[in-house]
Amino acid sequence: MATPLSPDRLLAVLRAGGVQVAEHAGWRTNERDDETGKGFGPVYGVLIHHTVSRSSLSVVFGGREGLPGPLAHSHLDKSGLCTMVSAGRANHAGLVAVNAYQAVLAEAVTHPAPLKSSGTVDGNDAFYGIEIENLGDGDDPYPSVQYSAAVRWAASLCRAYGWSADSVVGHKETSVEGKIDPSFSMAEFRTDVAARLANTADWNPNEEDDMPTADEIAKAVWGYQLTSPTAPAGTDPERTAGTFLRYTDAKHAAATAQIGALQGAVTALTEAVGAAGGITAEQVQAAATAGAEAALDRLGDALTERN
Repeated sequence: MATPLSPDRLLAVLRAGGVQVAEHAGWRTNERDDETGKGFGPVYGVLIHHTVSRSSLSVVFGGREGLPGPLAHSHLDKSGLCTMVSAGRANHAGLVAVNAYQAVLAEAVTHPAPLKSSGTVDGNDAFYGIEIENLGDGDDPYPSVQYSAAVRWAASLCRAYGWSADSVVGHKETSVEGKIDPSFSMAEFRTDVAARLANTADWNPNEEDDMPTADEIAKAVWGYQLTSPTAPAGTDPERTAGTFLRYTDAKHAAATAQIGALQGAVTALTEAVGAAGGITAEQVQAAATAGAEAALDRLGDALTERN
């Protein structure tokens, strides 16, 4: 039997999982246990919803006409802030198809479409629920910070109970009332939850501290250029940064030698023409200089393409 977490324990579990948590005033006693005469628990899974509205925190906490609050245990806004609205029984799951319920209890890899003919159970007894603020129209995006927080929220609860990611379901996967929330793939969501559960609670894939080696940097930066059609024969993507620099230095030395040869030729031509008379040395120098500059530009272009 999985007993619901106390408010303090619930907060600690979520914060340990990296969820940014705020507390709505009165959330610790905001529940439907007394009003319905039904207690919350035992719990067997977590249920994902979207709000179909904006600025929805007050509604999730207090309810709406015909459906008293709380309408979930947590509310998640676009910024990724998770606000606690209840630690007890909440009006969020409604009637859950027995076949869907049994799949959660068995932590089945496959979650079948909910069949009303299989019978129903009161899902408010057995599921934690989160309302993710989103219009649910397929056009309203889930910012990455919001989606990531939802994954962390679900993974934190699964970790606390020793559940797998297959204890996480969407309302659309359990409801016999034709619900469509959430408006993202639950299969992908469970995959993301599983990735978190495979690591420590504080795991952050965007903040790895393993720095790449010089060779890895060279491969990442120069691999394409060294294997491009203009690269010399025999090059391969496994070259290190030092190999690449030696290759560049060799090309620079070759260019310098060619420029020196041009300068020598210009000097010899100038002297020969000056001795023969006719065209002036200044005219020859100007023409040769223009030619040398053009040759240098071509060499620079060739080096740029090759490197």
